[in-house]
Amino acid sequence: MARKEAAVFTLIPRRISVQPGWVLLEYRDGSLSRLLQPGRHRKRSSGTYIPVSIREQLVTIGMQEILTSDAVSVRVSAAVRLIVTDPVRFAEVSTVPIESVYLAVQVALRVQCAAVTVEDLMRRSAAIDLAGVLEAARSTAGRLGIEVREVVLKDVVVPSEIRSAAVELVTTRARGLARLEAARAETASLRALANAGRLLDRHPSLAQLRMIEAAPPGSRIVLSVGPATTGEVSIAAEVDDPPA
Repeated sequence: MARKEAAVFTLIPRRISVQPGWVLLEYRDGSLSRLLQPGRHRKRSSGTYIPVSIREQLVTIGMQEILTSDAVSVRVSAAVRLIVTDPVRFAEVSTVPIESVYLAVQVALRVQCAAVTVEDLMRRSAAIDLAGVLEAARSTAGRLGIEVREVVLKDVVVPSEIRSAAVELVTTRARGLARLEAARAETASLRALANAGRLLDRHPSLAQLRMIEAAPPGSRIVLSVGPATTGEVSIAAEVDDPPA
């Protein structure tokens, strides 16, 4: 305690200097005589001083095991953002004010999580009434000189079997989407081939030109001209063997 108080305020002859973010409660003969704000003040020899931090604090609610509404055991944690607004009540009403707020949040969180399903917890859905947890925390904190500004749900740990099932569900969904995309691509390819086939049926010369384009280097192209009455031209490609 001596080390903590030395960091909070500095004692010099007949003077006391309060550091920023702190206040000092001065008691004389068992009664509060002064509330010392940050700065330098005259020290009274008969005074007793209690430091109170007025900086914003972040309190972590540790992991606790809760049974959800669908009878699944999960572990959850939360965080509380708070600040001391009434140093006198903070010091005089309770010996453990922060722990009292901790307990209020812990109990309210258990009640809210027990009313929802494990799926709601995993999705952090609106079914989790954190406003109710915040209200319970503020109800307790108000009489202790504390303002609770925010309560957030931090971690949700579910049994390994449920985690595996969730991963399998996501994997199956991804595989289904991949198969659907493959089927769509194959359908588009077959549709393009069908269109090309109909085009070649209507224009045979296009097929012959395509054959010429597809002939590998070194191929021999043979043109066969039909009777003059028909004017038909047939094309054949022969691939010569490479020289030994």
